[in-house]
Amino acid sequence: MLSEKQWVLTGPDGTTYRSTQPGTLGGHRRGKIYGTLDCRAALQAIARGGYVKHRVFFAEEATAIAAGYRPCAVCLPQRYALWKASRTGGH
Repeated sequence: MLSEKQWVLTGPDGTTYRSTQPGTLGGHRRGKIYGTLDCRAALQAIARGGYVKHRVFFAEEATAIAAGYRPCAVCLPQRYALWKASRTGGH
């Protein structure tokens, strides 16, 4: 009998759990940033080898935000602009 594939995702409290569904977003634990799985900046960092050990995955955006992560300025520029404006009072 084949076992079902599982992925390790990060929950809203920042702890990891196993899921039968893959994550839809990737993130960087140290930088507390989340973005798309095909983000140019993340893929470049992975290619350099300095990103992988801090990589996390989220089922959806609400979970990443609840876990304290912010949007990536490269792959999610509109969401990043909104996040930044909310932190600076819109200035």
